Amino acid sequence: MPRLLTRAIAALSLLIALAASAAAFETRAKAAFVLDQSTGTVLLNKNADEPLPPASMSKLMTLYVAFEAIRDGRLSLDEKLPVSQHAMDYGGSTMFLNTRDRVKVEDLIRGIVVLSGNDASAVIAEALSPDGTEAGFARFMTQRAQQLGMTNSSFRNSNGWPATGHFMSMRDLALLANRLILDFPQFYPMFSEREFLFDGRAPQNKNNRNPLLGLGIGADGLKTGHTQEAGYGLVGSAKQGDRRVVFVISGLDSERARAEESEAIVNWAFRQFAEKDVVAAGQRVAEAEVWMGDQPSVGLVPHENVRLLLPVLGGDKVEAEVVYEGPLSAPIRRGDPVAVLLIKPQGLPEQKIPLVAEADVAHAGFMQRITTVGQVVLDRLREGNEGAF
Repeated sequence: MPRLLTRAIAALSLLIALAASAAAFETRAKAAFVLDQSTGTVLLNKNADEPLPPASMSKLMTLYVAFEAIRDGRLSLDEKLPVSQHAMDYGGSTMFLNTRDRVKVEDLIRGIVVLSGNDASAVIAEALSPDGTEAGFARFMTQRAQQLGMTNSSFRNSNGWPATGHFMSMRDLALLANRLILDFPQFYPMFSEREFLFDGRAPQNKNNRNPLLGLGIGADGLKTGHTQEAGYGLVGSAKQGDRRVVFVISGLDSERARAEESEAIVNWAFRQFAEKDVVAAGQRVAEAEVWMGDQPSVGLVPHENVRLLLPVLGGDKVEAEVVYEGPLSAPIRRGDPVAVLLIKPQGLPEQKIPLVAEADVAHAGFMQRITTVGQVVLDRLREGNEGAF
């Protein structure tokens, strides 16, 4: 019996009344990406895969590599590193380091996180570089980024200083931010520190530039960026209740625009979407036809409770569709993955929920198989005869 891709509209009565759509967020950013971390739902995608100059936001990759080195014992927080002339010569945002300094790794990391220190990034880079140079570290960063799935990222330095061939996509930056939060929870609180004054130097530059910290909206990271080429950008994250949102924006024309856009995105992501129960584990969604089984069909159920992030406004129910290659061939064991439930709220990515067999279906007995085959033959003959007329 040929197996065909079968599509069936799921019984919508099984789904709770959910909103069909949410108002799209019209961002002023040149590129943006908003991710609900808890569910993996992409809430906003604007030019998110376009490689763009990331400015200081690329320091997050330097930090990720540094955190890996600390975790693996190749670097320690108390270790003191020398400052090269190359690192000292960096302008822009710095810790005001000089070649007479030997600086603890922990201070360098805070100098990168809070002060966006270009010089601190270079010191870390030279310490971890395979050949002792920042350029060598940048090549290592690029390779490591590829391993992490960041396919639209390439680095020429450790800090985002403007350079041909130095770029990242907004999706890559969000992926990186998500990995920093999940892989290094022991270091992540540094990103919410409001100020850091290293050795009493430049007290006027001790404040974290993240405009969302302290607003009471759950913001706790991660990194701002600005160059003339890149405009103003921010990799941000905020947590409210059990939900966390990670977002990236770039290409804004002022600090004020960056601050306003960031706050608006956080408020929109938390207020316009909510997690909702859709289908309970073991609840029958549909039935699939079975070939040569002791039962003609089997129920299709989710193995786990299905809880999705969905818009809160509107009154229509979510459209759902069950897809499987059928008829299914016996024997079938309870719990076998046999189908997929597709749910696609308007304006959000399609969600694919695995469905499993609700019960065992054994091979049909001999006489039942003969009867089934005979019925198929008769049906084919009838179809042929009807075509002749």
